[in-house]
Amino acid sequence: MTPNLNSSDHLFVANLQAVSLEKLVKSKLEVLFSQQQEAQVDLNGLYDIVMEQVERPLLELALRAFNGNQVKTAQMLGINRNTLKKKIDIYKIKVKKAN
Repeated sequence: MTPNLNSSDHLFVANLQAVSLEKLVKSKLEVLFSQQQEAQVDLNGLYDIVMEQVERPLLELALRAFNGNQVKTAQMLGINRNTLKKKIDIYKIKVKKAN
């Protein structure tokens, strides 16, 4: 049995100016590990799950900020445009085309 990582039952909502993203992620992971121990279940592939849940919204929001311009988005993220394109394909992100 794998815990539902999308559940927002224990989501810690806070002002990001007061609490860092790192602390928010750590808080959520602590809850996940606690639930995993209580339920005595294995967590398999957790790294990939966490990376996807952070990376996908980052890419979506960055693309939206630049109206789908992949060159500018990649520059802002500090990655190669081809890498960005590959991640867009992997996550099946719909890109709004710049007008």
